[in-house]
Amino acid sequence: MKTKTHKTQTRKPKEIKPIIKILLIISEKKKKMGSSSKNIEQAQDSYLEWMSLQSQRIPELKQLLAQRRSHGDEDNDNKLRKLTGKIIGDFKNYAAKRADLAHRCSSNYYAPTWNSPLENALIWMGGCRPSSFFRLVYALCGSQTEIRVTQFLRNIDGYESSGGGGGASLSDLSAEQLAKINVLHVKIIDEEEKMTKKVSSLQEDAADIPIATVAYEMENVGEPNVVVDQALDKQEEAMARLLVEADNLRVDTLAKILGILSPVQGADFLLAGKKLHLSMHEWGTMRDRRRRDCMVDTEGNAGGEEGK
Repeated sequence: MKTKTHKTQTRKPKEIKPIIKILLIISEKKKKMGSSSKNIEQAQDSYLEWMSLQSQRIPELKQLLAQRRSHGDEDNDNKLRKLTGKIIGDFKNYAAKRADLAHRCSSNYYAPTWNSPLENALIWMGGCRPSSFFRLVYALCGSQTEIRVTQFLRNIDGYESSGGGGGASLSDLSAEQLAKINVLHVKIIDEEEKMTKKVSSLQEDAADIPIATVAYEMENVGEPNVVVDQALDKQEEAMARLLVEADNLRVDTLAKILGILSPVQGADFLLAGKKLHLSMHEWGTMRDRRRRDCMVDTEGNAGGEEGK
């Protein structure tokens, strides 16, 4: 007997209609947005913890500096070294948290919503320029030298030039220290320029294939697109890597500067840096608040004039 063979027909999967494709993309985008929102909250919380920790370190630095300048013994130098080591550790821990979150919301670090507009206008690669650390050293060195010369000329009673030991302030920087700081400064500027070129290249990629061509060919401006999402995801990943690289440069630069300075000079430098960072945030916030209040007053006065 002949057995009948049944041919199994393979059905071609039906093409998903364009509207369903769009709905799937929107659904996926909503999931990402929900996850991204959580990551941004974590990033902001991490920043607030960091700012709070910086505030806590200020009185600690002040207390140890006062003790060192009063007594000037080696034990106080060791305490200062220990504290500056902790502060470098704080910075490393914060950088590690940023690195963990950056691959999920890197673009938010380049223009943080938790910063004031003034801070964002001055930001470089998600933070301060490492070369700004050197400008702070030079500024403190100059201002402290001027104060000490003035005190010397006025012959103020009880004034002690070193407070019980060499290197009691940044005005006591030796020629050797200044030479080392200058060499390091030049090296860090070169590193900054290399990184700036990398981020410039990423910014230019936004006007390249496939993003530019997809935007041009779209019927509706800004509609969801898988190709664009993939391209932007790659950009965010590259930005995250650059942020980590910039943070490492910041931490490394700070540690190397402290390695050149004496314990007292290093503590003085860190105290000034923390006060500057916290002050810039407060000044920027106040300026932004005044600007918004001024706009409200202007709108209110305009409304009052119209009602006359």
